[in-house]
Amino acid sequence: MAKITEEQLKLNKMAKITEEQLKTIRESQTKLSDLLNKVGYAEATKHGLLHEFAKVNKEVEDFKAELEEQYGPINIDVETGEYTELKKNE
Repeated sequence: MAKITEEQLKLNKMAKITEEQLKTIRESQTKLSDLLNKVGYAEATKHGLLHEFAKVNKEVEDFKAELEEQYGPINIDVETGEYTELKKNE
């Protein structure tokens, strides 16, 4: 049977960091994972809000077109509802 040398024993023995160091690494990994999840959620929320923004913006543009069809080109004071006609440069 082959004799195991002291050097072979050292190679087979796993070196370890301290428990405190391991705890710090695990806590950091957990924090990073949580933050990454929050970033993903924020991006998904942002995506939905941008679609909603685009929808409302289209509704505004469509309504402006309706008003222009009825009144012609105008400027509207949104506080009073009064409007002034826009004159074309000739």
